[in-house]
Amino acid sequence: MPVRDVVAALLLRRPPNRPVVVAVDGRSAGGKSTTAGALHTAANDAGERAVLLHTDDVAWRQARFDWDYLLVDHVLAPSRSGDAVRWRPPAWIEHGRDGAIEVPLGTTLLVLEGVGAARRSLAPLLDFAVWVQSDTDVSYERGIVRDCALFGRTRAVAEAATDEWMTEELPHLTADRPWERAELVVAGTDIAVTGGAGDLVVAVRSRLLAN
Repeated sequence: MPVRDVVAALLLRRPPNRPVVVAVDGRSAGGKSTTAGALHTAANDAGERAVLLHTDDVAWRQARFDWDYLLVDHVLAPSRSGDAVRWRPPAWIEHGRDGAIEVPLGTTLLVLEGVGAARRSLAPLLDFAVWVQSDTDVSYERGIVRDCALFGRTRAVAEAATDEWMTEELPHLTADRPWERAELVVAGTDIAVTGGAGDLVVAVRSRLLAN
């Protein structure tokens, strides 16, 4: 499907006074950021007011996965009530990080991206859950290559950091199984081969999207 068509389907039955909330979940280095970024860009290109929020910003110096209550209280609940959000997480204040997480009034699409974005505890506050599918070995290797390029790490250091992260990611995903609640499953690997420019290779599981 063209990304613009996916966005149009997500916004087809938008609520009148709050953004549509879409969570993009998947494995580390599995294609989540690319997928979420494509949705965000396509929405803004179509004249929508879209906001992209990375769960890494909520988790920053907080915890790898114990942050959902903060997201609910300070972002999702007020956004769904039609209120503007400008929130500085406690760890940002404690460690002197500048800026804030913002969801302005008039936002029509809020894209929440990250491992755990579509977790069970957030499900009641999500309009749609998207799972970006990638095989574990593929995403693992892609993450190592990415970290070496981005952070100048040696492969050994990148592997050690990834393995440490996986000690929490794997149990979380195994227990939570967010793919089972996803209305849309997106291919996170080999997109350039199986899909054209501006396309997402998808499996649609929701009649709301299919109609």
